Amino acid sequence: MKASKWRWSALRRCSWAPLLGSVCILALSLSPALTLVQDSRTHTKGEVLYRTDFEGTNALSGWSGAAVLESGCASAQSVALETKANASGATNLTLVLGLEQVTGKVWFDDVKFTLAREPIRAQPKPVAGRVFKGHPLPRLRGAMVSPGIDADSLRVLGQDWKANLIRFQLIRLGRAGQPAMPDLYDDWLEGELKKLDVVLPLCEKEGLFVVVDLHSPPGGKATVSGYLGSDSGLFSDRQAQGKFVEVWRRIATRYKDAKAIWGYDLANEPVEEESEEDCDDWQALAERAARAIRAIDPVRAIIIEPSQWGGPEGLTELVPIAVSNVVYSVHMYLPHAFTHQGVHGPGPAYRYPGLIEGKQWDKAQLEQALRPAIAFQNRYHVHIYIGEFSAIRWAPDNSACRYLSDLIDIFEAHGWDWSYHAFREWSGWSVEHGSDRQDTRPANSPTDRQRLLCDWFARNQKPHW
Repeated sequence: MKASKWRWSALRRCSWAPLLGSVCILALSLSPALTLVQDSRTHTKGEVLYRTDFEGTNALSGWSGAAVLESGCASAQSVALETKANASGATNLTLVLGLEQVTGKVWFDDVKFTLAREPIRAQPKPVAGRVFKGHPLPRLRGAMVSPGIDADSLRVLGQDWKANLIRFQLIRLGRAGQPAMPDLYDDWLEGELKKLDVVLPLCEKEGLFVVVDLHSPPGGKATVSGYLGSDSGLFSDRQAQGKFVEVWRRIATRYKDAKAIWGYDLANEPVEEESEEDCDDWQALAERAARAIRAIDPVRAIIIEPSQWGGPEGLTELVPIAVSNVVYSVHMYLPHAFTHQGVHGPGPAYRYPGLIEGKQWDKAQLEQALRPAIAFQNRYHVHIYIGEFSAIRWAPDNSACRYLSDLIDIFEAHGWDWSYHAFREWSGWSVEHGSDRQDTRPANSPTDRQRLLCDWFARNQKPHW
């Protein structure tokens, strides 16, 4: 059975504090039927304030997250968090409210729990007719590209390497943790769409289909990687959600007749960490945007990634939307400790295949990690697109090449389209660069990773416009 989604909110008041505080919720597995008991007497530390109707075996599901509060505030501030709980064999929920890395005092008033969404009960789609792919080719194989890509690079990718797909990022840069200026969003978007306007005829020339990837929807805040993500206000600000739908109307109107565009990727790696009761969750918001597109462009593929972060496991919390011609996409970076080793800081050096954070990872384990995508494809009779996958080039002993090779074998076995992350974007992911982290120059001869991609690209067929 799928998981229930619970939302809690509170009004918080605090005295002055020198550091940022956070409110955390610790969730245990629970039943969708939860009764909260409360009285008005004075409570002591450690006393049980809320209790479910029954008890049983509890399974710790982990921290749902933290709501960052401004330091030094004396007025009330509303905070809200959302967590998921497995509805199978569920029993208790424990709420822990407090401050971390801070001094001072805090009061919590008007604490409320809301069942944001009941468990999703899968409704398998009857197998009928051909699966919609949105293109006539046996397979799309290509790479994600920088929005600043030039004509010569597209020629190399399309003609020399023989790729037939690019994923084009509409990406907005920013400082980590900081929200963007919403009043500047339209100007930023127009600037990025003008870049796409230049790229599209070049892609037609080089035989490259294009995925339009909205990497930075309205309302997002900057991630650790320095771009504004699909999070924060996208799920807590009704105005940002309306803007998101408006943006897709604008894009669909502009490109409804563009030959090279294969599909619209609604939001890159959506993350539902913050939400408000009057806002849609990702399932509902994606459908709103898709319907807006369908009113303008009735046939082009709409691409939907699951929350959280577009990983395969997210498909267990998604069902196909009630809109035609949709392709479902995941990003594959598991195990993250291997693929991202050294990207955001020092850490252990891991080899593939091998023991990574206590688990043996090999081709069979990679397929197991992708099992939710395989199950989703079979259950709903839909097409799967791997929008991103990669491994950092300095993984020891040529591990990155072995990892990529095993992944592509799995993608191909299941008939999935795919785009490598990334071509001529950042040298860390570049297959044109060698395994020496300190050497940021392209290699003098093709790397094993480049040869691997080109061997697969050589099997591509090109579109006939």
